[in-house]
Amino acid sequence: MADVLESLTIVVPAYNESARIGATLDQMLAWLDEHAPTARIVVVDDGSRDDTTAVVQRRAASEPRLQVERLPVNRGKGAAVRRGVELAHSDWVLFSDADLSTPIGELLKLRQAILAGADVAIASRDRPDSDITRHQPAYREAMGRTFNTLVRAMALPGFSDTQCGFKLFSAEAAKRCFGRMTIERFAFDVEVLYVARKLGYRIAEVGVRWVNDERTTVSPVRDASRMLFDIAKIRYRHRGIG
Repeated sequence: MADVLESLTIVVPAYNESARIGATLDQMLAWLDEHAPTARIVVVDDGSRDDTTAVVQRRAASEPRLQVERLPVNRGKGAAVRRGVELAHSDWVLFSDADLSTPIGELLKLRQAILAGADVAIASRDRPDSDITRHQPAYREAMGRTFNTLVRAMALPGFSDTQCGFKLFSAEAAKRCFGRMTIERFAFDVEVLYVARKLGYRIAEVGVRWVNDERTTVSPVRDASRMLFDIAKIRYRHRGIG
């Protein structure tokens, strides 16, 4: 299997991101030019109501490493990431939020975990070596800690942060785990990691630098409630694995 930087697809789920996706792609491509020139980026537009797809298409016209795929309707971040994984033809797959709250350069930290033997490396905002450059509002951080406590109790003991949108998978692990995914919205991270652990993949949690983007579209009440409802069903849905 090739090194992460030699055979990599970066999947970027995007919903109504026309205002910032151009700058995100510029940052990613500039970093790839220096560190991983053969890597590809797949932007999956999750049924946006704005011109996200058109913005990416204009950039892709002069950038062969860039591809855009549009889902006909909004289905959720998990559905967008899964489609990107399906389109990947590389040994490694990274998915990254469109706001780059975790800077693309943090990939090097995840790569170190892979070199140490992990099959999956996930970014974390809640480890001693994490560097939160700009924090979320206090009420969001408190709700996040409560949510993570419930995730550990209900599905994934041992992880401090399952929701940071920056995760690296071997292609085999990505395709097997996302192929079993049933949750298409924000709790998909928990489900995919639960499946990965049940299938015996080695998962490393890595502290990263993270910068809060205040333009988040996640509702701390509506989406957290939906996520907890979905997480409660994960064990039942995947009871036949392992």
